[in-house]
Amino acid sequence: SLDHVVAGYRQLTGQASLMPEWAFGLWQSRQRYETDKQSLDVVKEFRQRAIPFDDIVQDWQYWPRDAWGSHEFDLKRFPDPAAWIKSLHDLHAHVMISVWGKFYPGSTNFNAMQKAGFLYQPNITEGMKDWINYPYTFYDAFNPGARQLYWSQINTALFSKGIDAWWEDATEPDLTPSPPTLEGQRVHMNPTAMGTASRVMNGYALMNSMGMYEGQRSVAPNQRVFILTRSGFAGIQRYGTATWSGDTTGTWTAMKKQIAAGLGFCISGTPYWTMDIGGYTMESRFSAGNPTPENADEWRELNARWFEFGAFCPLTRLHGELIPREPWAFGGDSAPAYQAIVKFDKIRYRLLPYIYSLAGGITQDAGTMMRPLVMDFQNDAGSREVADEYMFGPAFLVAPVTTYQARSRSVYLPATDGDWYDFWTGASVAGGRTFDAAAPYDAMPLFIRAGSIIPNGPDIQYTGEKPADPITLFIYTGANGAFTLYEDDGLTYNYERGGFARIPINWDNATQTLTIGKREGKFPGMLAKRTFNIVLVTKNRPVGFSFTPTADQTVTYSGTALKIRLN
Repeated sequence: SLDHVVAGYRQLTGQASLMPEWAFGLWQSRQRYETDKQSLDVVKEFRQRAIPFDDIVQDWQYWPRDAWGSHEFDLKRFPDPAAWIKSLHDLHAHVMISVWGKFYPGSTNFNAMQKAGFLYQPNITEGMKDWINYPYTFYDAFNPGARQLYWSQINTALFSKGIDAWWEDATEPDLTPSPPTLEGQRVHMNPTAMGTASRVMNGYALMNSMGMYEGQRSVAPNQRVFILTRSGFAGIQRYGTATWSGDTTGTWTAMKKQIAAGLGFCISGTPYWTMDIGGYTMESRFSAGNPTPENADEWRELNARWFEFGAFCPLTRLHGELIPREPWAFGGDSAPAYQAIVKFDKIRYRLLPYIYSLAGGITQDAGTMMRPLVMDFQNDAGSREVADEYMFGPAFLVAPVTTYQARSRSVYLPATDGDWYDFWTGASVAGGRTFDAAAPYDAMPLFIRAGSIIPNGPDIQYTGEKPADPITLFIYTGANGAFTLYEDDGLTYNYERGGFARIPINWDNATQTLTIGKREGKFPGMLAKRTFNIVLVTKNRPVGFSFTPTADQTVTYSGTALKIRLN
């Protein structure tokens, strides 16, 4: 199976490390928050509106304009960085910051790198300038000493102040003016400590991430690393990384292409992929000072549909340039786009027990979260031709809407035992066919495979707000099914030493029996007792999605196996 192929790749190149649990919540970003007050105000607005949210991103140029590579804050705009970061933490937000392996001459960091021989010289000798007209170069990430110095500088300037995660931009690296050329890259990234750029060039992101990962673990060995990197390479999954698709355009065409891009990336064996929800750059008709009402409506719908798609990806991150990308930027409280974004955000947070269990399976079992249909339906010829649908874990078939004003779309459902259920209505739907599925503004087509067991958690505003209790288990009948609920402390590397727990859950369709098996493993802070609310979805009794479902049965679980007969 293709899962075995991925497992073989991971055996050869390294298993994927586990992200901190908060990384699976909502990330808010824009290009860029220019002051500490701007980002603080955004986080406060999330909390005031009760929109679930976990992570705020500080993009580039928080440093003085002529001090790229200093990693220092412009004190006119960020007068007390440590206090600003603490204020964000006090609002239960984690902070990711943009860091580049790029240096302007004249800074203390540049001088230290240059003195040690750790910088690429062609840019300096040629007087190469970047797009804002400053001379620059990058450090040689293939050099162990350079990686150590790079981390040391970042640790002193940023990590010691409380930064939680790293946005490693331009990890190609971006050494030549736009548009870059392959030959230009070979010339200007040369020599490296491991040979010519022609031999090792594409591995830059791998070595850069390794240096950041090993650096952070050297000073905070039990704090999980999270790195967002613009480029990747075989093996990068072992360094706490996710890769995003770069500066895409905010168009329907670009959005549709992201589906195939993400699937291609994930099936390569590198599990964590993400994108700029809404697209980074904007068409002028959207970004003009006074767009027409029609253009404004289209822009909002584009972002709503893109967010619906993004909520069912490994990581969910809003980002883009020119205008704000926060949910309330897409109309008032009653605006369809705002309501759709908030609805899907809340659904993602309810699904965190499911999503985090998939993440645990990535690390423990070499799993894949975002899956081309062919991974699960290898013998279904129709599945091999579908590039705009995918499985999100074993249960969800996701069919993003990528056309303006579309209120339905063609969906192919593979043939499978017990067929499918419409997530929104609970209605049974036959597989092995293509049909038009309803797609209201706030409900892209989602279908659940019969035999699926989907754990939903309680209403929360951020991960860690309270224990995942009670958990509602949605059981979609019609076929046998199994799911393993994975839990750990969500923050540390104790899972590497066995500090995690798994609860096997099985559905026997013939006897209509749910077995919640014996808990395997333990970790500090684990709930000794928990409540499971069970919701049964059948062909004769459809149950659609609800934030407040009615349980068919409620059981208390203490770690020993339970068998529950459901008729």
